[in-house]
Amino acid sequence: MASPISAGQQILASIHQFDVAAFYWCLRRKHRQLLIQGSYWVSKSADGPLYALFGLVLLVQGLNHFFLLLAAGFMMERGLYYVLKNYFKRNRPPAALPDFQSVVQPSDQFSFPSGHTSAAFLMAAMLSSFYPALAPILYIWAMMVGSSRVMLGVHFPTDIVAGASLGHGIALLILSY
Repeated sequence: MASPISAGQQILASIHQFDVAAFYWCLRRKHRQLLIQGSYWVSKSADGPLYALFGLVLLVQGLNHFFLLLAAGFMMERGLYYVLKNYFKRNRPPAALPDFQSVVQPSDQFSFPSGHTSAAFLMAAMLSSFYPALAPILYIWAMMVGSSRVMLGVHFPTDIVAGASLGHGIALLILSY
């Protein structure tokens, strides 16, 4: 006899169904090839080595306080990101959806939360606090990073929401001290 499905399992199943539907909706967009090319480069703009290079520029410019805040934010974000990824162990779309191939090869196995999105929102929030006039551009970039991860087929939409919340939340926490 099969065991009854708990309310929590039903909620998770509903979220997964929504996520899969939203994921496929994104992938059915017209001009998908152009979106994929743009998504590739937007995603690349949020790769880890570029943040390290940015930190080096801050140090060379003598912006040590800002560098230390960003470093603390990234250490906290990367630590929580790692714990959450390995706790939830949510499969990426190619492993979760039959006959689906992502456009790029992700750097790790699990999907939730999106690390690119988390780091982008951390950076957007931190930079916006020091340069408020840049906030609209920075947040548009961070949203584009998250969207690019879905278009490249390596994340579901809720991975992006979780990553954005994680990065932005950590930035607010760091900036509050």
